[in-house]
Amino acid sequence: MGSISTAGEAVARIAYLSSDVIISVQPALAVDSEFSQHLHAYASRKAPGVIAKKIPEIISVRHNADPLLSVFEPIRGGNFVAVTTSSSILLPSIPHLYKLAEYPVVIHVSLEPTNYPDYSEITAIRNSGFTFLQSETLQEVQDMALSAHALAIKSGKGVIHFFDAGKAADDTPISYEDQKLVGEILEPNSAKSFQNSSVAASSLYVPDGRVATVTNGTSTAINGNVNTSTPAVSGEKTGSKSAGTENSSVGSSQRESSADSRPTISSATSTESTDTRPVTSEDIYNYISETWAQIETATGRQYQAFEYTGPAHAEHALFIFGSDTALFAREIDSATASDAFARSGVLTARLYRPWLGQKLVAVVPKSVKRIAVLEQIRRKTTKWGPLLLDLLTSLRTGESIGGAPLIVGHQLGYIEPATVRQALRGIFHNLRSESPIQNLEIGSSERPKRLLEKYELEQPKLENAYMKILDQVFAERLHVANQLGANNAGISATITSSPEFGFGSLIARSEHRKRFIQEVESASRSHDFATEVPRNWLSQWALNAEDPQKSNALASEAIKRLSTDGSKLASFLLSSKSLFFKESPWLIGSDAWAYDLANSGVHHVIASGENVNMLIIDSQPYSEQAAADANRRKKDIGLYAMNFGNAYVASVAVYSSYTQVLQAMMEADKFDGPSVVLAYLPYNREDDSPLTVLQETKKAVDIGYWPLYRWNPFNEEKGLSNFSLDSQRIKRDLEEFLKRDNHLSQLMKRHPQFSANLSESYGTEVRSLQKKRAKDAYSSLLEGLYGAPLTILFASDNGNAETLAKRLGNRGKTRGLKTMVMSMDDYPIEDLSSEENVVLITSTAGQGEFPQNGRALWDTVKGSTDIDLASVHYSVFGLGDSHYWPRKDDKIYYNKPAKDLNARIAVLGAKPLTDIGLGDDQDPDGFQTGYSEWEPKLWQALGVDKIEGLPEEPPPLTNEDIKIQSNYLRGTIVQGLEDTTTGAISASDAQLTKFHGTYMEDDRDLREERKAQGLEPAYSFMIRCKLPAGVATPSQYLQMDAISSSYGNETMKLTTRQTFQFHGVVKGYLKPAMRSINKALMTSLGGCGDVSRNVMCSSLPERSQFHRDVFEISKEVNDRLMPQTTAYHEIWLKDENDKKVQVAGNAVVDHEPLYGPTYLPRKFKVTIAVPPHNDTDVYAHDIGLIAIKGADDRLEGFNVLCGGGMGVTHNNKKTYPRTGSMFGYIAKEQAGLICEKIMVIQRDHGDRKNRKHARLKYTVDDMGVETFKAKVEEQSGVKFEEPRPFHFDSNIDTFGWQKDEGGLNHFTMFIENGRIENTADFPMKTGLREIAKVHKGEFRLTGNQHLILSSVRDADLPQMKELLAKYKLDNIHHSGLRLSSSACVAFPTCGLAMAESERYLPELIGKLEGAIEENGLRQDSIVMRMTGCPNGCARPWLAEVAFVGKAYGAYNMYLGGGYHGQRLNKLYRSSIKEEEILGIMKPLLKRYALERQDGERFGDFAIRIGMIKPTTEGKTFHDDVADEESEEES
Repeated sequence: MGSISTAGEAVARIAYLSSDVIISVQPALAVDSEFSQHLHAYASRKAPGVIAKKIPEIISVRHNADPLLSVFEPIRGGNFVAVTTSSSILLPSIPHLYKLAEYPVVIHVSLEPTNYPDYSEITAIRNSGFTFLQSETLQEVQDMALSAHALAIKSGKGVIHFFDAGKAADDTPISYEDQKLVGEILEPNSAKSFQNSSVAASSLYVPDGRVATVTNGTSTAINGNVNTSTPAVSGEKTGSKSAGTENSSVGSSQRESSADSRPTISSATSTESTDTRPVTSEDIYNYISETWAQIETATGRQYQAFEYTGPAHAEHALFIFGSDTALFAREIDSATASDAFARSGVLTARLYRPWLGQKLVAVVPKSVKRIAVLEQIRRKTTKWGPLLLDLLTSLRTGESIGGAPLIVGHQLGYIEPATVRQALRGIFHNLRSESPIQNLEIGSSERPKRLLEKYELEQPKLENAYMKILDQVFAERLHVANQLGANNAGISATITSSPEFGFGSLIARSEHRKRFIQEVESASRSHDFATEVPRNWLSQWALNAEDPQKSNALASEAIKRLSTDGSKLASFLLSSKSLFFKESPWLIGSDAWAYDLANSGVHHVIASGENVNMLIIDSQPYSEQAAADANRRKKDIGLYAMNFGNAYVASVAVYSSYTQVLQAMMEADKFDGPSVVLAYLPYNREDDSPLTVLQETKKAVDIGYWPLYRWNPFNEEKGLSNFSLDSQRIKRDLEEFLKRDNHLSQLMKRHPQFSANLSESYGTEVRSLQKKRAKDAYSSLLEGLYGAPLTILFASDNGNAETLAKRLGNRGKTRGLKTMVMSMDDYPIEDLSSEENVVLITSTAGQGEFPQNGRALWDTVKGSTDIDLASVHYSVFGLGDSHYWPRKDDKIYYNKPAKDLNARIAVLGAKPLTDIGLGDDQDPDGFQTGYSEWEPKLWQALGVDKIEGLPEEPPPLTNEDIKIQSNYLRGTIVQGLEDTTTGAISASDAQLTKFHGTYMEDDRDLREERKAQGLEPAYSFMIRCKLPAGVATPSQYLQMDAISSSYGNETMKLTTRQTFQFHGVVKGYLKPAMRSINKALMTSLGGCGDVSRNVMCSSLPERSQFHRDVFEISKEVNDRLMPQTTAYHEIWLKDENDKKVQVAGNAVVDHEPLYGPTYLPRKFKVTIAVPPHNDTDVYAHDIGLIAIKGADDRLEGFNVLCGGGMGVTHNNKKTYPRTGSMFGYIAKEQAGLICEKIMVIQRDHGDRKNRKHARLKYTVDDMGVETFKAKVEEQSGVKFEEPRPFHFDSNIDTFGWQKDEGGLNHFTMFIENGRIENTADFPMKTGLREIAKVHKGEFRLTGNQHLILSSVRDADLPQMKELLAKYKLDNIHHSGLRLSSSACVAFPTCGLAMAESERYLPELIGKLEGAIEENGLRQDSIVMRMTGCPNGCARPWLAEVAFVGKAYGAYNMYLGGGYHGQRLNKLYRSSIKEEEILGIMKPLLKRYALERQDGERFGDFAIRIGMIKPTTEGKTFHDDVADEESEEES
């Protein structure tokens, strides 16, 4: 059995065992209290409690956020609630305490400050109706915590248990609680009566009529066996025992809800009723005495309401109400006969309230003549201490007054252990004197600084997302009245940061300015100035005092004139010169530091009608909205404010739309009246990552939980709509408000595309009904068929399991079976027990997890004990990869979902049709090997294996079929775009649109939530432009920026292929976006698909003439390899007036002279590098052209590399990355021809049957380098010469300013991972837009995802530098590691991503930069790349260190790539997570700093020290890896 060493742990364990819900009051959500770390540990391992109906729920609440408000909802719902807190919350919670006293809530209070607490926070609430229990030692803390919960259960009343944790910290550790005793004392069966009840909700601040009552007579409802056989929170054994019989039962009388049929507490706890009365003090005493008797019987430890220790015939005693009882007692016990305090007694109150005077009289020896009362109370509100008054009432009134002892009060201050003896002498000297001094202070009133510890309110860094926008928009005009940290003359930060306080200060500030304006107006008519000049300026200012722009512009001039005037009147006005400026007044509401108690700040602001703006930050995560306390919902504030009718209201979310936040704040500032801006910032802890906040925000906005809107009640006076919806969904409550004034119908008319979404209120019940109806409709179709029924359920992430399931269903139909195929999550689980035959097919996701569309079914099946499948026959087939996890310990993840499902279905009674089938990607035919063995056994089990005349199955549709049937890339794209019933297009069209430069995607952050809401995935499209060499004019840049804002997700991606990429383009915006790209004289045709992609070229800012030479070649090659189909024009650019000539009926005649109707087997990539810069990774492409300079320093020709490529499939050793093979040198005029012929040979000889083997790299290896080279020479008529010498020294960009040979300037900006967006910290997108408006040169996109401001003339240099600095775009002072990093998009839009990449790599680098700094490596370039899957978009296989996504949060780590991009890396560790990554990288960086040779690069170092072996060619990529995969299965 374990031990407990702190009071916080002792209380946490008991509270967890004894409660349904524990409110954990913490300094901040990210800062643990002395209780919370233990509570969360128990909850994380799902330890059961004794009382809880389920696993106890832990609700974390900040100490300043009215924490007891969170008690009402669970306690009224029949949950036993415990609160663990410090004493700091008690006084602000007094309004709640009086109501909660009549509920069985237990509040465990750790008194503050520790080691010298202020007991006035207890005495101040002593009359609230709660029972108060005090403990002093660690053992007492455990026993009183248990006693408090038992008392709450038995009495039905609230109990406050208080203690000084600091004093208990020095005690000897105690044993864990006795679980058997806990069960006996708590009596779980009797607790069920309350748990089965509920109380109708009422106003928080109006009594709800509930009174804890006791029914006299015999009750049988609480009798029975109490089963306490539940594991302890730490895993120790438990026991069981029958509970005794009670002679009374505790209930409540309360108002009942007619909507709630559950019994009230009274009716649930008694079978006969003779007399019901409120619980009395005597009842409380009886209950607690019974509990203490049980503790004594089991442990020998005795407790009483009042406790006396000392001689039985003592004449003097101390009654101590403070934390030093043990100190005084020990000193008295060790006293000698000569000490004044020898043979004295000590009294303490164990049961402080109810105060039972008779019990006190009974324990005080009759011999006691004088009692010194020591009260540790620092906030004195009365002359006499509260405990002194209690004793006077008990001992010196009534019959006892005759022989009552003299009672002398003392104020107990801080006492060091070494001075206790001295303190006792002073106490007893005063006590024994003829005229004792009342309220004598003992000890110091100040606690030593070394003992001071208190959590200060802090504004979470996450809130900077909004605060910085306020700063950016209003700058010096901004005035936040309740700003945290403001100097307010000694008033506590908790008060000054509250919106109520801030509102009061704003009103005062506003009145002051109004008076000042009157004074200025008066002064402008005065002749008391030295000159007439100030009068004119003051007059102008006074006329415009309320206009922010005009008044602030005039203010500086007016102040300047007054400063030079020198008159008394001028000096008087200058004493308030800050009032010349018109401020933007704001209040902040934040649960973290500016809690708005009961939303009173909001109410005062709106009701006042004053011109005050309020920003209310809501941090409640959407994923927890179901469990959210209705009393705390901030989104309802918007409706409240709109109903008021005089306020501007906006609902915003910075992680959804930065632009809308800006717009709302500016509109709020301009609105003449109160403004409320509701700002969503969902997080579980203040230190959550921005990525977590982003994902939660997207869910909330997408589903309509947090709609984005703006409301101006006076807009209609201007002919505008009052309501502007900025997101696509609203919820029912907002809809009802809009309907009232007909705003919803107006909105639908203006935005018909929203009409289907506006009035929908989705929920899981809707989803459930949809499932049931779909299944029933399908079943009715099958009723007329013959044969046995067969239900096939699938769970699939990548489509393989779904394809198998549908094919199996079709085959079943041909065999006469009544088959139904559904995804697992679409199936109504309640029907499973009625099925006859069920087949379950599932793939494996993540780390042995169920695919997304199978998790709900699995969660239900694995946790259910009441599903009876005895009449069901079943079979399971799983798809997995036995080599996906190379370590033996991880082999359990192979086909884990299928294995778990098979086992669980069997446990629930189902009978197997066949053994489980397992498909393995490592088998010769992949999963088909196992499947081909399993399916015949299924047909045999169903008796349909010998069916003759089965129709021949058509072969599955391949990409080659789609291309052939597409009529030169047309397919049915036009029809798909016209279909408004879905945001998607068909699967075959999705393949074809890639050729047009667009991918269909869906937001994976939202998949699960939209699935639960019965919605299709959040489909959108990525558009990728073609931009040869990455060169764009300022005009083109501005047009790209506009496209991203108007049609995309307000961001742009600079890709690793030097082009622009847009995300979040919904289907209806595809055509407008494509037309806008065309208007910019650009195209997206060939941006993706099985054609030649964007042709790259080194950016070369320092050699503009040479760059122009290679740029022209890149354009020539790009144009030469461009597809010629007219489908692009027909689909995207043609309008109704564009009459394209058609012949032969309506059949379009088209022609692809280079590609033919089937185009290429796979994508094809060409790049040009200019030594010494390999910034385009020339070795990684199908064709790499290395530019060779002639004697005139101009382009002469190229060395040609052929057969590079990055795409790989995890654990499939038949796939590998490859660096290009050197073919030789050609003249520059031959470049286009050679590129064409290499592509044509690939067109004719590439593998069109296996797309994983279809890239040029495999064709070159299959044919042999020399054979392929000879074929190119044969077809082109060009003989490759010996390669010319060249040298690369890096493959990264050179940041900062550079001047070229023509005197033009170029600035390379750092754009992390190529993402251009606006954030509160970095308005990058706005800055680049402003630069593009005035830039006269060009922009160059780099292959490393950065941006070059190119060709700036010296005359324009100051302006460019000013703009760069203004928008922080000149910041290139990052670590060498960060500057050398690169990442692909991955989550949330890439459908292939297995893990985060772009959103995670900056975070990972941040965690490594500490080690970088420590080891002096800040300036060292180390090439680090990350991708979300092994397709290699960020070219990770050439990085010195790379992380390639394997599963969510898990990555394969590769080391040993060449710094110049010339050598592939190799697998070092597989499937490692962040902790392991940091554990490897930090020591390795230190070793690199200490052991590297001069000029040695990180990748070379890893090879030299033997950490990894070099990869000599693509075919050896999988050889000699450091983390060799095991061939065994566990």
